[in-house]
Amino acid sequence: MEIKEILFPVLSLGGLGLLFGLLLGFANDKFKVEVDERIPKVRECLPGANCGSCGFAGCDAYAEAVVNGEAKPNLCNPGGSSAASNISEILGISVEMGDPVVAYVHCNGTCNNAKTKSIYYGVKDCNMAMNTPGAGNKSCDFGCLGFGSCVKACKFDALEIVDGVAKVNKDNCVACGACVNACPKGIISIVPKETKVLINCNSHSKGKEVMDACSVGCIGCGLCAKNCPKEAITMVNNLPVIDYSKCVNCGICANKCPKHCIENLRKPVNKTTPTAKAPVAKVEATPNVKSENNVEATKSTEIKSEPKDEVKVDINAKTSEAVEVKEIETSNDKENNSTEVSHPNEDKLEK
Repeated sequence: MEIKEILFPVLSLGGLGLLFGLLLGFANDKFKVEVDERIPKVRECLPGANCGSCGFAGCDAYAEAVVNGEAKPNLCNPGGSSAASNISEILGISVEMGDPVVAYVHCNGTCNNAKTKSIYYGVKDCNMAMNTPGAGNKSCDFGCLGFGSCVKACKFDALEIVDGVAKVNKDNCVACGACVNACPKGIISIVPKETKVLINCNSHSKGKEVMDACSVGCIGCGLCAKNCPKEAITMVNNLPVIDYSKCVNCGICANKCPKHCIENLRKPVNKTTPTAKAPVAKVEATPNVKSENNVEATKSTEIKSEPKDEVKVDINAKTSEAVEVKEIETSNDKENNSTEVSHPNEDKLEK
């Protein structure tokens, strides 16, 4: 084999590669799309969950929308306040931070509370169970099926099935909304994290139907709405709905609910009962210990002794005056006596 047979193919392929590289470089400069340098910086501030809670397809789409002014910087629930503050610093704007929110499952139909109508042997998935006749094994058509579709959808390990009902771990929940979209019954919603009063039922049936299906279901009596002092509860399709902008977490609605289907997370106030006073033991007075009676006695004696001293002073003053008067009288008497004695001698001399 000659060298020419190898050299010419190598040179031809190398030349074609060089030519195509130059053409691609020219096309890149000619048709390039300018990207705002702030978009990748904003993207780095996001957690990358791609959950869609912001309303966009993913974190890349949200970052681009924020830089272009099409979305607010505080819509990322998984990122929270830290992501919003970092984005606001990059964009040079101020952002008002909202209250933290979490997901909540509006159902208390546990294995002991909710009645079953059949035995389910299918795939342990809520969406699959909804496609079977009867839509699950529980009698309540609005309750949690307990097959964990929400648990599978959560990327932050914030949900678990406890006694046949999904429960949210508030410490891990970032309110991404993935569980809300995954639940076929629509019993999961996003609520303020600091709220203390929550509706623990999702049934829209009437009283008897609810009681036949679940022992703790809402019967739609409306006592919670009637007794709410802030008018924060309204009855919608036989179910109370709380307006958290008006709710003050007083807990009156939970106390008035006859079925106890309103969860009250407020700390109970311990009412102290009045205790009987123990009898006071009598203490004998001793020379070294002064009792209350002795103190009062000494005070009374002191009060009484003060005027006596004043009287004594007055008496002494009067007695001194009387002594002086007596001395004056005795001196006068002596003078009179002396004058009387001198008179008879004078008469004798005259004679």
